[in-house]
Amino acid sequence: MKNTGTTGTNGVDWEARVDFDRLRDERLARVKAELDRSELGAVLAFDFSNIRYMTATHIGTWAMDKLIRFSLLTRNTDPISWDFGSAAKHHALYNPWLDVTTSEMDADPHAPHEGTKRPRLESGARAGISTLRGAFPPDAGIAEEVARKIKRELEKFGVADQPLGVDVIELPILFALQQVGIRVVDGQQVFMEARRIKTGDEIRLLTQAASMVDAAYEDLYRFLRPGVRENEAVGLVAKTLYDLGSEYVEGVNAISGERCSPHPHVFSDRLIRPGDPAFFDILHSWNGYRTCYYRTFAVGSASTKQKDAYTRAREYMDRAIALVRPGATTADIVSVWPTAQEFGFADEEAAFALQYGHGVGLSIWEKPIFSRLVSFDHPEELKEGMVFALETYWPSADGWGAARIEEEVVVTADGCEVITKFPAEELLIAGPRYIAVGGPLNNQRDSQSHLNTTWGRGEQ
Repeated sequence: MKNTGTTGTNGVDWEARVDFDRLRDERLARVKAELDRSELGAVLAFDFSNIRYMTATHIGTWAMDKLIRFSLLTRNTDPISWDFGSAAKHHALYNPWLDVTTSEMDADPHAPHEGTKRPRLESGARAGISTLRGAFPPDAGIAEEVARKIKRELEKFGVADQPLGVDVIELPILFALQQVGIRVVDGQQVFMEARRIKTGDEIRLLTQAASMVDAAYEDLYRFLRPGVRENEAVGLVAKTLYDLGSEYVEGVNAISGERCSPHPHVFSDRLIRPGDPAFFDILHSWNGYRTCYYRTFAVGSASTKQKDAYTRAREYMDRAIALVRPGATTADIVSVWPTAQEFGFADEEAAFALQYGHGVGLSIWEKPIFSRLVSFDHPEELKEGMVFALETYWPSADGWGAARIEEEVVVTADGCEVITKFPAEELLIAGPRYIAVGGPLNNQRDSQSHLNTTWGRGEQ
């Protein structure tokens, strides 16, 4: 089965597609393997992406910024997840993979000899809540109750004397864990390493998520024209994605005209005008798996300088993709990208994320990271099964426009496959074609009409 296929979004009995039982088992196995390689006795997750990767539970995106839920995995048990209100009861009913085996024993009613015992199964779906990022009164004891729950499980499974790795945490929870004698250390790397290389099912989910953005760009290309606002483009993309089954449109960067340089990383209500450059980044989630996917258009026409900027951004992208293969490093990739000073920035920190790459999975950004800021001194080896996005940017020479391109790639046994399919090899012109007396206006023209005549350019 080819991992990068997009056979359909639904499960069927007549075709092998994403196997969600296998997905859950393989993800958990990778976290366990990383935990075993570490010095930690357990890991505690508050980050929604880590919780989903480890427990395959989800309660919607409304709570992603609240640090409200938490899940624990020890060396000696499967995950235990404490969740918000009735979500815990729902998990107990519909998430049988959360059942955990305890060290206690029950009588086995099916055993041939009376008195035979079997391990007790206990639901790993528990009711529990954090401090709501400080919304609960501190003296309500919520943080202390979280610490009590965690310590009980660490003692029960024999790892209370070992370090507890935590991904992200509220300070009252940290202090409460320390007060009950738990040694808290950084556990984020356990999750990041587990998630670095994708399983076959993850690659299929990421490819399907990208295919939905392909469709959104098709609708956007047909929609763009002078008079459209950036926020209208955002609304159109969001509707297309939700109609196709997206569970979360994380963001749509819609940047046009003079806002392209410098890149503000946020859309506005600006009206798009004839001759404008416009670039977009579409970030959404399907079954948890994200996209980060830029495309640049010109509306109505493009100036020579805008075309040149696009060509430059495309060349940097293609040079990078040509180097992607197992055994190459992030340093190899960034070596073909320009320095910050070459496109108007003081240093690599000031230009961060303009010539950039990052892993894509249940979140963005994941490992590996591609940046001249860190990759030369800390190169990361590329391996088969990695999925990441590469982003390039170049400002136009007129100081006004810019081009931004992004491709998502899967590292294969002998190179890579690009899974972002909307055409981007050349700058596309969106919007109406203008008809003059002599026929259609040239699509490569300056947005200032007088500069498209010999008299206006002072050539007479």
